[in-house]
Amino acid sequence: MASSETSSATCSASSASSSATLAFVESPVQLLNVLEWAYADARRAEAQCAEVQRADAGRAEVQRTEVQRADAGGADTRHVDGPRADAGRADGQCPDGQRPDAGRADARHADGSRADAGRAEVQRPDGSRADAAHVDDPRADGPEPAALPDLTVVVLSPNDPMTRGQLRRMAELARDEGFRVRWEEARGGAGAPIKTIGGLRGPLRRAERIVIGDPFSRYVQLLLTLTRARDLIVVDDGTATMEFISQLAKGEPLVRWHRRGSRGARDMVFAPVSATARRRLTPDDGRRVEVFSSMPVEPPPGVTITANDFAWTRARFGPPRLSGGTDLVGTSLVETGVVDLERYLEAVGSLARAHGATRYFAHRRESAEKLSRVAGEVGLEIVRPDLPLELIARRGPIGHTIVSFPSTVVHTLPLALVGTGVQVAVCDVDPAWLTSDASPRAQGFLSGVTGTARDVRRLGPAPSRAPEAPRDAAPPTSPGPPAAPVAAS
Repeated sequence: MASSETSSATCSASSASSSATLAFVESPVQLLNVLEWAYADARRAEAQCAEVQRADAGRAEVQRTEVQRADAGGADTRHVDGPRADAGRADGQCPDGQRPDAGRADARHADGSRADAGRAEVQRPDGSRADAAHVDDPRADGPEPAALPDLTVVVLSPNDPMTRGQLRRMAELARDEGFRVRWEEARGGAGAPIKTIGGLRGPLRRAERIVIGDPFSRYVQLLLTLTRARDLIVVDDGTATMEFISQLAKGEPLVRWHRRGSRGARDMVFAPVSATARRRLTPDDGRRVEVFSSMPVEPPPGVTITANDFAWTRARFGPPRLSGGTDLVGTSLVETGVVDLERYLEAVGSLARAHGATRYFAHRRESAEKLSRVAGEVGLEIVRPDLPLELIARRGPIGHTIVSFPSTVVHTLPLALVGTGVQVAVCDVDPAWLTSDASPRAQGFLSGVTGTARDVRRLGPAPSRAPEAPRDAAPPTSPGPPAAPVAAS
C-alpha cells in the first residue's frame, strides 16, 4: 500500500506531534468541558485524516488509470521495423530483439525486476514502490483513528469541599481518558500562589496551546501573562461565557456579571494584569482564539466559535432510565447575593407543588442551612451530586421532567439528554425576588439566559405567598407588586 500508508503516516505523525496543550480548570464543569473539547478535537483530527486519505486515494486512482492505459497501449504497438509484438506469448520476442514491456506475465521493468501481468506499479514519496491497485485503498486500511491531544490538565484547586470532591471525581475520569492531571493546591496558604505559579512557568512557556475554563479568574489571568502560546481555547464555565463574549467584543474589563459597585484597591492593583490577559484573549495575526461553547453566543471579530454538543458525555454515559417524576435543580443565586432567601424558598415550594417534584439536585455552592430548609419546609429529597449534573442526568435515573431556574443547565441538559425523552423546563426570575445588593445587570442577564435557551419549555410565574403583615400594622394604602416565580442559576 503506497499512498494509503503515506497518508496514514502523515496523520499519525501530525497527531503524534500535536501541540503540547495545558488546560487550567477550577471547577468540575470546566473540567467536563475540557474533556468535551478534547474529544471534539480528536474527532476533528480524525476527519481531517480521512479527508487526506480520500484525496490520496483519488490521486492514486488517477495514477493507476494512467499506468494501465500506457501498458495497454504498449502491448498492442508495432516496433519501428514494422513486425507486431506477440503480446500473447509469455516469452515472446520482437524480431529486432526487443521484449514487449506490458500486458505480459513475464514482463520486466526498466530496472530488471519482474511484475505480475496486468499490475501497475507506482512510487511512494519515500522512493519505495507499491502495487497501484492497492494504493491508498480506504476499504483496506480505513482512516486511522486520531490520537488523543497531548493534554495536561492543571487543577487549580479551590477550598470549597463540595467543589473539591467533584473535581477529584472528574480528575479520575480525565485520567481514565488517558490525560495527565496535575493537582495544584493553588489556594493552600499565603505562599501557595507563588509556589504554584513558579512550578508552572516551564510548562507554560513550552505549551503551544492553552485551554482555560474561567477567563474571569485572577489566577488564570496571571498565568496567561506568562505563556507564549499562540493558540488559546476558552471552554464554557457555565453562563459566564455569555458575559465573557459580550465584554470581549466591547473591549470592556473582564468582570463577573453578578459583581457590583466600584472596584476596590485589589482590583486597581490587579488591573494591569487583567488588561494584559484580555489582550491575550483577543485574536491577532499571530494568535488564534477559539471559544468552545454550548451557549448561544455571537463571536467577536476573529474569534472562532466551536459548538459543544456534549458528544463525549453521550458516548460515555447513558441513555438514562427515567423515573417518571419531576426533579428540581437548585441554584446558588442566594449564595451570590442576587436572590432573597425567603423568596427563593417560597418559589421552590410553589414549583414543587405545581409539578409534583420530589427531588432537589443541589448546586455545589448551596449552603447546608438553605438545603436544610428546602428539605424541612418544602419536603424535597436533597441530592448532592458528586459529578456535574449533565453526567448525573445522563447516567440516570432521572425524572421525565427537569425544572430549573435560569442557569447553565437549561442550555446543556437538552444537549446531553437529546433523544432520551426528558423535558427541561425553565422558570424566570421575577425582579421582586432580587436583593437590594444585586447587580443592576442581574435581571437582564438572567432574562437573557432564559430567553436564549433552546429546546426547553418556558413556565409561567410560579405562585407564591406574599409575606404576612404584622397584626398590629396598618394595612398598606396600595398593594405592592405580587410575588412572582423564581428563577435561579
